[in-house]
Amino acid sequence: MCENDAKELQEQSLFPAAGEEKELRCAVESLLFVAAEPLSNAQMAEVIGVKAQQVEAAARALMEEYEGRGLLLRRIAGGWQFVTAPRFVSLVEKLYRPKYQQLSAAAMETLAIIAYKQPITRAEVSEIRQVDSDGVITTLLEKKLVAEVGRLAGPGRAILYGTSDDFLSFFGIDSLADLPELKKEELPGTAEIVL
Repeated sequence: MCENDAKELQEQSLFPAAGEEKELRCAVESLLFVAAEPLSNAQMAEVIGVKAQQVEAAARALMEEYEGRGLLLRRIAGGWQFVTAPRFVSLVEKLYRPKYQQLSAAAMETLAIIAYKQPITRAEVSEIRQVDSDGVITTLLEKKLVAEVGRLAGPGRAILYGTSDDFLSFFGIDSLADLPELKKEELPGTAEIVL
């Protein structure tokens, strides 16, 4: 293929006609299959050469096609990603150990505090847990489940922490709005306790 022909193909939309939805679904499927992280509608639209709304429609159609199969298409961290169907997770774990080992109870507790209270400082996390949380937060930073999201304006300009996109991917959720609602608990002889 000569250089001019290749340039002309790049400038053309791959899917100009409305009747090519199946081909668009196949293109979206192939991009998602090779992607290591969730892909947004905009990312895929740019690569394919269509509008983001067309990609959204194709991804939703694919999500329906994959229901009940070994792989599922899900919205994760603002994008789309293929995931293993829950009933086959144990099989995949036998073959492949995930890059994240199971989190300790301290790490899960700290992560929950950060997820629900963000942005939050190390001192505030330690105060809630009533134990020094510096080491646990450092571990969560190394695993990229939390990130620095800013600084307080006051003296010392303490670092504020929040969850990352890797947190969303790790737990297989699209946004923080998908976190379960906290239940308010009351202990005998105490005021209401809320995380």
